[in-house]
Amino acid sequence: MKNVAVNVHSRPTTPRSRPGRKKVAVNVYIPTTVSVGQLARLLNVRQTLLQRKMVDAGMAAEASYDHVLTSDYAALLAEEFGRNPIINDEAAFDIYPPAPHPDPTTLPTRPPIITIMGHVDHGKTTLLDTLRSASVADNEAGGITQHIGAFSVPVKGSSSGTITFLDTPGHAAFSAMRSRGASVTDMVVLVVAADDGVMPQTKEVIRLIKGEQGKVGVVVAINKVDKPEADVEKVQHALLAEGVQLEAFGGDIPSVEVSGLTGHGLTDLIDTLSLMAEVQDLRAEQDGPTYGHVIESKMHKGLGPTATVLVLRGCLTPGAHILAGTSFGKVRLMSNSSGAPVKAAYPGMAVTVSGWRSLPGAGDEVVQGSEGDVKKALANRVRKKEVETVLIDAEAINIARAAERERVRKKEDKSQDMRNILDGGPKELRLVIKGDVSGSVEAVVGALEGIGNEKACVKVVSTGVGDVTEGDVMMAKAAEGIIVAFSVKIPRSVETTAAQNHVPIYSSKIIYRIMDEVRDRVTALLPCTYETKVTGEATVLQLFDIHLKGKMTKKIAGCRVSNGTIEKLKGARVVRNGQVIHEGVLDALKQHKKDLLEVKKGTECGISLQDYEELRNGDLIQMYQTIEIPGVL
Repeated sequence: MKNVAVNVHSRPTTPRSRPGRKKVAVNVYIPTTVSVGQLARLLNVRQTLLQRKMVDAGMAAEASYDHVLTSDYAALLAEEFGRNPIINDEAAFDIYPPAPHPDPTTLPTRPPIITIMGHVDHGKTTLLDTLRSASVADNEAGGITQHIGAFSVPVKGSSSGTITFLDTPGHAAFSAMRSRGASVTDMVVLVVAADDGVMPQTKEVIRLIKGEQGKVGVVVAINKVDKPEADVEKVQHALLAEGVQLEAFGGDIPSVEVSGLTGHGLTDLIDTLSLMAEVQDLRAEQDGPTYGHVIESKMHKGLGPTATVLVLRGCLTPGAHILAGTSFGKVRLMSNSSGAPVKAAYPGMAVTVSGWRSLPGAGDEVVQGSEGDVKKALANRVRKKEVETVLIDAEAINIARAAERERVRKKEDKSQDMRNILDGGPKELRLVIKGDVSGSVEAVVGALEGIGNEKACVKVVSTGVGDVTEGDVMMAKAAEGIIVAFSVKIPRSVETTAAQNHVPIYSSKIIYRIMDEVRDRVTALLPCTYETKVTGEATVLQLFDIHLKGKMTKKIAGCRVSNGTIEKLKGARVVRNGQVIHEGVLDALKQHKKDLLEVKKGTECGISLQDYEELRNGDLIQMYQTIEIPGVL
């Protein structure tokens, strides 16, 4: 279904302007008529926020999602959000998902979309592996799922005949991908290992489920019950403590004891999921324009840009013109999770689609339209993105110029006070990130951007999908940063270019290692603190004059070492009446006319200080060393 949308033009910046800067209204193109739901997208605000604003303005009767507003009312609401409305149907054109069906009960059933979630290494992928009889876990780096996989599994007894599973990563760094998985799912299977219990990512999933309460069904799968150390009852009580109301304790969330390794309990799990799907009565149109989501995307050798698309409504066929974000294409080939060709993709199916002109982003909405409508909507989206990019680039240029001015001033003015002023901002570790699929890149960026504090932080200057190129090296060199390569190849010619330009490249297939490496590099940027440690003390008992050549004399302090060790090569200071009156180094350390390097506690010795002859009886001579303590995040 085609509809009208937005293209945003602006001069300075959005409402996220810095304090003290005058905010300038952002131009928003508004069509002659627009629904409330479309207007929310158009203004880039939450629909609930727009509806609250309408209720406050006395428009409660018109606040439903599909109520059509005239441009006059839409313009007034746009002004309430600080936008400058411009009525222009052509510039506001876009393609939106089709409106909800007036009577969903008449539609055919669709397969349920089920997301497997849980803590790392709790057996999620092995569970799916047993269901679809294909080895995936062994091929994952470190046995940990690195990006979302979508699979359709034939299930006996299900009204739709199949169940679509989404396998999301269990690692904390992939929270963004897991959240996206939950946004398109009907049910969540929370996998908890019977020998490990509730872990950090388990709690994270529970929080996510609570946020989707009422929208997503939940089943708890207590996995690895075949292990001798498994304790199902302990896991159930731990889940109850986290607010998961299991049926075993009078709640409404079913739990099933399973073993992904032996297959124990999988039939019960499938039966439970099928029953919940029947209760939810999942239905969708199997004809008309397609609406879905990009689960992941990557460059495929021979096919070019490809994307895993989860179809939610309509029917996707080869030859269809589709649009996702600012990427479009004409469907060329479609295949399922096992690589078999697919002629038509119906709701609930996940298929790999080729034919994109550019790589779509993970999580983008996929809509279908005629070739002309797709190109017109694409032009408006690209224009909007270009304007937003110009605003971001302008801000980046201003920041870079300010940094350059500071650098020049720092070089010209060597005073410590000026250096302290200029060094007030945080130091940055600049990163160019490349990954195998867009979803993984997004999650890696999210994980690394959180590393740092107010003194040192991470700044991502560029991201991309595919192997590292010489362009990435040049960008990292210009930014004085490093390249992070996640599960991608680095051609030898690129390695040579990087070495010649002194650009570090860190490559790994395990995100744990990337996070540790970046954390170590950011820690190295932190300023060190210095601590003084007293290693020895000696009390001056008596002063002596020693005759030197040329009728010169020199004062030597006869001392007794009261604490630690007096070492000639360490720093020395004189303490009188509790105050440090001199700091320097020893000129001589003697015992019976013999030069020594160190004297231990309880021993008497002669001490003279370099360039200082004001010692008195009773003075305390302390030996100390300065210890450098590295910064800590």
